[in-house]
Amino acid sequence: MKSPFTGKEMSIKIKKEDLTFRKELFNVTYPSFYCTDSKQYFTTTEFDTVKMRQVYNQYRDKYNLPFPEEIKEIRAKYGLSATKMSEILGFGVNSYRNYENGEVPNQSNANLIQLANDPIQFKSLVRLSNAFKESSDDKNDFTIEGHRLLDKIDRLIEKKKKIRFSLRFENYLLGNKLPDNYSGYVKPNIEKLTEMVVYFAQNMQPYVTQLNKLLFYCDFLHYKSEAVSISGTRYRAINMGPVPNNYDSIFDYIKNTEAIKIIKTEFDRGYSQEFIGNKDFDSEKFTDKELEILDRVYQEFKSKSTTEIIEKSHLEDAWKDNFENGKSLIDYKYAFNLNI
Repeated sequence: MKSPFTGKEMSIKIKKEDLTFRKELFNVTYPSFYCTDSKQYFTTTEFDTVKMRQVYNQYRDKYNLPFPEEIKEIRAKYGLSATKMSEILGFGVNSYRNYENGEVPNQSNANLIQLANDPIQFKSLVRLSNAFKESSDDKNDFTIEGHRLLDKIDRLIEKKKKIRFSLRFENYLLGNKLPDNYSGYVKPNIEKLTEMVVYFAQNMQPYVTQLNKLLFYCDFLHYKSEAVSISGTRYRAINMGPVPNNYDSIFDYIKNTEAIKIIKTEFDRGYSQEFIGNKDFDSEKFTDKELEILDRVYQEFKSKSTTEIIEKSHLEDAWKDNFENGKSLIDYKYAFNLNI
């Protein structure tokens, strides 16, 4: 972008600023164009979006409010339109759609949305609403569509009982927490992380040390651009660079799903694990922007050795600051300082 004062190309600098949202202050980090001659900063619509998303995400995190992706997932599991979902919850359809598109709900509406996530509670909401009633005078006079929804909810209730152990194990792997600054304000998603591993296993057949860095750069680069990560994975700084927290257990779990094969390769100083794809990569699970980030990281590192990737990651503030602090979890705010 050129300076409106001098016509020269401006550099990008990282700014920190306190912004007010619903009468509270939130500190955000975001990129801006900087004119050296006038010493003024200039923004773009894209930069403003990144800035405000951080404010909204911090507010949601502070008050335990659902994030847009969570709201979409809740509706998707019941197979409902936005109009029907808003009827059941008692919202205006425009308000509900705005929540899915990023508007922050108030506390009472947020509580209803979170209540709907539990099939047992949602079944009660459906019965209380008139969204699928033949007549508002008869509480049990449901339409055919309404009976189908109630049957679907019953199946979800039974399914939840059966997979309880599996869910607990997945929560252990990625962290059973709501989205926060260590997950990139996305609920941890083992399916998406699995597909990311498959993508690189198919295209690069990386060793485990390489793969850890590839995943880190994908999630953090996406956060830098969109103020949310791709997979919701938490990363830790260890001596070899940033790695997914519990990465050994995570990769064993993914291997057991038969999505990948892991081959042990011997070297003079020991052995390493090489990742080979064992299924087709499912691009449908990703947005165009996420796919763009995956390709960007692949192009950046496809020809680099393990040593080169480690050295690159050691230049990142995300690793330096947190490794010095005792191999701690990495806050996604470091995304704005990436050297890529």
